Amino acid sequence: MSRSLNKAARKPPPARPQIGVPLDPHAAPLDESSPLLTDLYELAMLDVYHQQGMHDTAVFEMFMRRLPAQRGFLVAAGLEQALDYIEHLRFGGRELDWLAETGRFSDDFLNYLAHFRFSGEVHALPEGTVFFANEPMLRVTAPLPEAQIVESRLMNILHLQTVIASKAARFRLAARNTALVDFGLRRAHGAEAGLYAARAGYLADFEGTATVLAGMRYGIPIFGTMAHSFVQAHAGETEAFERFGHARPDDVTLLIDTFDTESGARHAIDAARRLAHDGISVKAVRIDSGDLDRDARRVRALLDAAGLDEVEVFLSGSLDEIRIKALIANGVPVGGFGVGTNLDVSADAPFLDCVYKLQEYAGQPKRKRSAGKSTWPGRKQVFRRYRADGRMESDTIGLESDRPAGRPLIEKVMEDGRRIQPSPALSVARARAAESLACLPHALRELDPGAAFEVEISESIRALAAQVDAASRREADR
Repeated sequence: MSRSLNKAARKPPPARPQIGVPLDPHAAPLDESSPLLTDLYELAMLDVYHQQGMHDTAVFEMFMRRLPAQRGFLVAAGLEQALDYIEHLRFGGRELDWLAETGRFSDDFLNYLAHFRFSGEVHALPEGTVFFANEPMLRVTAPLPEAQIVESRLMNILHLQTVIASKAARFRLAARNTALVDFGLRRAHGAEAGLYAARAGYLADFEGTATVLAGMRYGIPIFGTMAHSFVQAHAGETEAFERFGHARPDDVTLLIDTFDTESGARHAIDAARRLAHDGISVKAVRIDSGDLDRDARRVRALLDAAGLDEVEVFLSGSLDEIRIKALIANGVPVGGFGVGTNLDVSADAPFLDCVYKLQEYAGQPKRKRSAGKSTWPGRKQVFRRYRADGRMESDTIGLESDRPAGRPLIEKVMEDGRRIQPSPALSVARARAAESLACLPHALRELDPGAAFEVEISESIRALAAQVDAASRREADR
């Protein structure tokens, strides 16, 4: 390091604007719909756009640059929450007062924010659609400040649910027709993440969730058993099981591995016989630890020998899709799986290379050319071709105006700042996801490592990129 740089580095930092003061801790908290749930640079750019009168139409697209090594496909999710955010984006008095206190923004800009509304269009892949790298899952067309300010929160919403839905889809393919339930709230990265994980899992064909609020908010079926602490709080397993059955006669699933799984199974059989005298049926027993393959077989044999063939074996405990695939392939006698951490944090691929990039401004196509992060310019559409057997064959990313062979996937969902149609039921996205997964090529359905799907870039996009590059070079030579 040079002496001058060392000297500069020792200078005291410049004075910073006042940060502001915390909101009154006794006031109602601002929720996730607040426009301040964004990055500071979004507001800084808006300020400059406002000062310079840069309100021409901008086109931004959100896409994934590349897929993680552990993913052969993605499932689009989160669109409904993203549209809710855009439609209701407002700067309220509390937000404006706090921004004023920071000393960072002028009264003129704050007055602009006070009247801010999104007035543009949104095009998107419908929720539940399978998609691949570089394919836009969302396009925002609006005056530049409006299209810019929504960037961070849109990415935050769509990225999380797409990560979880894509993981959940892998669980569904691995489990085939066996029931799957989300158990992951306690390991999710916060309350909203847990709710979104429950929603994304159900969208990707999980049977339901243990998260009660997800049942209330999204209409997702809710399931639950008991904790080991419930068993430990009683004098013995049989007593715990009987008390639970009498208190919850319509929903009896017994956790049998608190001490010893086979002993727990025998105690569950004793409790089931006693409960049957009162007309109460045990639906399932749950195993949450140990050698699940071996223990499930032993417990199944004990239940069958006791004449309880209608009682299912439910398995949980740090399961991922690869383990579930192996259990199913080995013919383990299982009626369902509870999936927690590995779903709700997508442990093997917890993030996607998700970006939101400017593709057009004031009628001119735009292209980023950074090394390793270049983009294709223009408003795009994805065209999907299918084989005669109904399986996906290949995709082409083309310009919106192109008309190649294949079915266009991206649809207009918002105009003039409002949804074009009422929000569809979550069941619609769930059915679409099931249909999309059924159409995957065999290698992707089998979760084969390294399996890839053909995605082409159209000649029209390549030609437009060449024009943009040539114009950039001419501008640089001036």
